[in-house]
Amino acid sequence: MAGVGAHSGAVYLLSPDAQVLEMVVKAGLPRSFSAPWERVPLSAQMPVADAVRESRLVWISSEEEMARRYPRIAVVLPYPYCLAAVPVAHGDTTYGAVYVTWPGAHPPVLLPPERAELLAACDRMGRRLGEAVAAGVSVVADGGPVEAEPMVMARTGAAEEAVRMLARMPDGLCALDVEGRVVYATPATGRLLGVPVSRLMGRRLWSALPWLDDPVYEDRYRAAMLSQRTTSFTVLRPPQEWLSFRLHPGRSGVSVHITQARTAVPGPSPSAAAEHHGSLVSISHILSLAGALTKSVGVEDVIETVADVIMPTLGSDALAMLAAENNRLRVLGQRGYRDPQIVNRWDGTPLSAQIPGAQILSTGVPSFFESRAELERVYPARYATPDGMASWAYLPLIASGQPIGTCVLGYAHEHRFPPEERAVLTSLGGLVAQALERARLYDAKHRLAQGLQAALLPRSLPAIEGLEAAARYLPGTHGMDIGGDFYDLVRLGGDSAAAVIGDVQGHNATAAGLMGQVRTAVRAYSAVGQGPGQVMASTNRLLIDLDAELLASCAYLHLDLPVRSALVARAGHPQPLLREPDGRVRALELPGGPLLGVEDDAVYPVTRVPLAPGSVLALYTDGLIEQPGTDLDEGLAELAGRLAAADGSLEDIADALMDRAAADQRGDDTALLLLRPLP
Repeated sequence: MAGVGAHSGAVYLLSPDAQVLEMVVKAGLPRSFSAPWERVPLSAQMPVADAVRESRLVWISSEEEMARRYPRIAVVLPYPYCLAAVPVAHGDTTYGAVYVTWPGAHPPVLLPPERAELLAACDRMGRRLGEAVAAGVSVVADGGPVEAEPMVMARTGAAEEAVRMLARMPDGLCALDVEGRVVYATPATGRLLGVPVSRLMGRRLWSALPWLDDPVYEDRYRAAMLSQRTTSFTVLRPPQEWLSFRLHPGRSGVSVHITQARTAVPGPSPSAAAEHHGSLVSISHILSLAGALTKSVGVEDVIETVADVIMPTLGSDALAMLAAENNRLRVLGQRGYRDPQIVNRWDGTPLSAQIPGAQILSTGVPSFFESRAELERVYPARYATPDGMASWAYLPLIASGQPIGTCVLGYAHEHRFPPEERAVLTSLGGLVAQALERARLYDAKHRLAQGLQAALLPRSLPAIEGLEAAARYLPGTHGMDIGGDFYDLVRLGGDSAAAVIGDVQGHNATAAGLMGQVRTAVRAYSAVGQGPGQVMASTNRLLIDLDAELLASCAYLHLDLPVRSALVARAGHPQPLLREPDGRVRALELPGGPLLGVEDDAVYPVTRVPLAPGSVLALYTDGLIEQPGTDLDEGLAELAGRLAAADGSLEDIADALMDRAAADQRGDDTALLLLRPLP
């Protein structure tokens, strides 16, 4: 920080599983500013996470750029400042990351000397961490972040004279550390504020003085610390004296200059200020959690978000999430308990049981226990269900007016819950409840969709002598795992088989249901001995009779294994690819008919395709070759290239062809069926 002129910063280390960045050292800002980001999932859209994932320096030049790229941070800290995040690595191993911040007056670009100093410092840090690991030292976070020691003024004669000089000043002068606590105040400060100086020492001004307990005034302090610019405000000291505060920030804290205001400035009345029990930090906690929960999809996501955002912010050591199902408690998840059985023993407990988790769920009233003795005064020892913690917050999760669960926060040491914190925790419980209700509904729909898709697609392909087969399916609808693409392989009489692949228009349950009907119809028409052209024509008439207003493409093959050939009929489906035994790949230019469901009397021509032993026939849906901004012919050529390069078993080839589709942002379902005649 000194080398680049930054005013705040922090060091993160990767957790042992390399999934979370944990803050281990911080300097220049109060912990309340950084608490929501003491644990940052590596997958999060945050500067330090991006720096580690992408192995590069991340530069944020202004609050506008922060709002555009990282809105979660900008909502909580909407102040002018610049930020740089740099990975800390040695060789091929990344250990963590560093961020530093500058006041908003910094130029909008990172200056070359600053960049060089940052990269060199992180390189030195990475090298020393690498040496420590090589020496057998475990490089992991240990508890909360350590505060780097601030500079201290030497006790010299000049310093003592400076103190005497300040004491003679008629204006109030006091010094705040980076946490906002008063570390020095002149006698005039006490006279102007109407309290003895001894009552101010070690306390934050807005907690020591009720008429300063307003988020507006705390916001001025936060703005000064982050922007490193002088801020000011005027406030009414009851009953009628107006005071002017000017905050002069520095790297080690803030100097506050207090004078009598020349004119009264309208502001919050004393009664209104007294109603502001929630501090700006508390509001920031709520905003941070609300922003994080909007990205949570399933129940596990909600639990991870609460653990990553709330536990470090509020200093809790353990978390348990409980729900009500069939008049019993269900454990949805836990974090922080070394022995999962401590929490799992609650699973299946009747809601009528005299234990805190069940009673809070029944009453819908939050409970806070600051000690073991306090808990046992309310619940007899045999019902208190000890879990190794010393203090607890039991928060009812109420959504749509109904209690749906309980969030339990445990503290390893006795913890006080002041009114402000209780109010914040209760508000957070409401946010968690809404997210949990959405997540459980999503999980239920997800299970339903998976069950429907599993019922409509074959569980496995039949073993057919003389033929090797492999299939894959990938949904295109994010989170639903359901769509209209299908495939099938049917064993027919003698030495023959039928293969089909198709794509029903749409990516929802309606498309999936129609897909099941089409697949069943193809099987039925194949079983009665219809040829490929007849199967397509019969399925086409069925689709028109169903009046589903959905179309479908399809390719059907009748495989004659003894003579190594296939009769193929197409209904508007992409051309199959054939890889010859020598590795050459070509698209089969086969004539075809219109999509199923368009023309009642459509005709589907049939083409015979020879299949040499060892060749690979690839049937696929258009999701495998469609890419945004790419021509279909280019997508087909790219797929042919991957088919030519793939090696190994048919399962390995299928994985190689689907890997790209799995990684891309797909807009369509994808199905793949590979067939290889055996010698």
